[in-house]
Amino acid sequence: MSKITIFDHPLIQHKLSILRDKSTGSKQFRELISEIAMLMCYEATRDLELEEVEIVTPMCKTTAKRLAGRKLAFVPILRAGCGMLDAMLNMVPAAKVGHIGLYRDEETHKPVEYYNKLPSDISERDVFVLDPMLATGGSASDAISIIKRSNPRSIKFLCIIAAPEGIEVLSQAHPDVQIFCAAKDSHLNENCYIIPGLGDAGDRIYGTK
Repeated sequence: MSKITIFDHPLIQHKLSILRDKSTGSKQFRELISEIAMLMCYEATRDLELEEVEIVTPMCKTTAKRLAGRKLAFVPILRAGCGMLDAMLNMVPAAKVGHIGLYRDEETHKPVEYYNKLPSDISERDVFVLDPMLATGGSASDAISIIKRSNPRSIKFLCIIAAPEGIEVLSQAHPDVQIFCAAKDSHLNENCYIIPGLGDAGDRIYGTK
């Protein structure tokens, strides 16, 4: 089974409560998605290796720590995952970016692939897959299966809200992928939306219906 990290930091939980509110407009919603993703990025990158380097401060020579050459890639699942991307790049500007396009069939609720563009050197990179919602787990599982065809060094999945059903599906399909989320919600309704959730993340990010 996948290792799951659920964030309980007060700042994340505070921002999440505003994010869920149906009265929160698109501009603020986008800002909150970005802020939460940035806070999550700290924990998701905790195991990155460091190396000592010699630098010169205004006072003297000293040793300091920098990332030890680990190459990262951020892969949002279109379209809602793009709402998390800029925040991740603000934290790790040198990371490369890929995109996976999947949409959910309204009748079968199964993901359908329509776009796939990954960095050419992804086999040398640790990949972070981004999607605000982990509902049925179908899109996340399929996106990760697509990425695995290119043999990346490792894969982590970052979402903001997860349903137990989605966690179960993703954990069974990819037990080697660590899952990070800000909240584990109650369940999926008959239309496969997360309850209590926050509605359709893509629609709320981009102001579409």
